[in-house]
Amino acid sequence: MRAVRRPEVRLPELEPYGGGELETEGDYDGLEFADADWAGQDARGARFMDCAVRRCALDETVLNRARIFDSVLSGVRGVGTDLSQVSLRDVEVSDARLGGSQLHGAVWERVVVRGGKIDFPNLRQARLRDVAFEGCVLVEADFSGAELERVTFDDCTLARMDFTGARMKDVDLRGAAAVDIARGIDRLSGAVISASQLFDLAPAFAAQIGVRVE
Repeated sequence: MRAVRRPEVRLPELEPYGGGELETEGDYDGLEFADADWAGQDARGARFMDCAVRRCALDETVLNRARIFDSVLSGVRGVGTDLSQVSLRDVEVSDARLGGSQLHGAVWERVVVRGGKIDFPNLRQARLRDVAFEGCVLVEADFSGAELERVTFDDCTLARMDFTGARMKDVDLRGAAAVDIARGIDRLSGAVISASQLFDLAPAFAAQIGVRVE
């Protein structure tokens, strides 16, 4: 297993954002967004570079095709956030509380997701490379058709995951606290699991190849 290349985020001295709604195709550099309510705002195609986003509300926020580089997202929360086709590179996400986020077609590279809970994220056709999930809860994450390369899940709870049609390379599930795969058990080629996880997943493997266990 090749090790995950982790982000090295070194933020410059940040300026507080002056307020106002986010803009479509907006360009944000070296700013700190704190306790902002972005609910329902449209920032599709926006670019965030060397930014900190702390405790912001993202309910129904549109960030489709946004680019977030060398930045920190801390304590963000929201339901129905549109992050489809978003690009994350060298990003640290901590204590996020998200539900029903649209992340299909997203590209993540050198990203750490630490703590928090993400319910029902749509990561179909996403590409994750050098991504570390740490101590977080993922509920019914849909990775259908996604590409995962050098991805780890340390101390994470993975509930009812869908890996249908996913492609994996150097994906390490051994550190996960709990692994529950609802669909796509046959797509774990390219992943490594522990002996105890194999025992827990045995019924799913048996069902996949048509073996009845009585």
